[in-house]
Amino acid sequence: MSAAAPGAEDDVDGDIEVEIEAEAWRRALPGAADLARQGARAALAGEGGRGGVAILLTDDAAVRALNARFRRRDAATNVLSFPGISQGPTAGGHLGDIALAFGVCETEARDQGKPLADHLAHLVIHGVLHLLGHDHDEDAEAEAMEARERALLAAMGVPNPHA
Repeated sequence: MSAAAPGAEDDVDGDIEVEIEAEAWRRALPGAADLARQGARAALAGEGGRGGVAILLTDDAAVRALNARFRRRDAATNVLSFPGISQGPTAGGHLGDIALAFGVCETEARDQGKPLADHLAHLVIHGVLHLLGHDHDEDAEAEAMEARERALLAAMGVPNPHA
């Protein structure tokens, strides 16, 4: 992973807030908050988006509860995105919230043979792209979203997560 470029915080308007609720994130990845901010800024800058994003690094139980409450799916998942009320992805304001489940993310990274840091960067970018209006319900949408993820991650020095 490469470090954020000097002045990168000035490239994007808005605030990126990261709350680490699950200590497992801190133990396994001491720079998790900075990496999450870096991924969010990369996605916003790469897509011309502006606005605030709140990122919650939590555990599987919390993500499962959020998924059950808001998506009617009683299971933990790696990342959830909750768009905020905004005038659009370039208007500023609060774009939305992202929640990531430590256990699911750690297991996926291990099973896919990739560093947890790379997987976190990928999933934060994925979540921010959702907040900016990208989706992957249709094959063409999925291909376009994955192409954006690859490009943004490559700029951060992260290998193709879809390889």
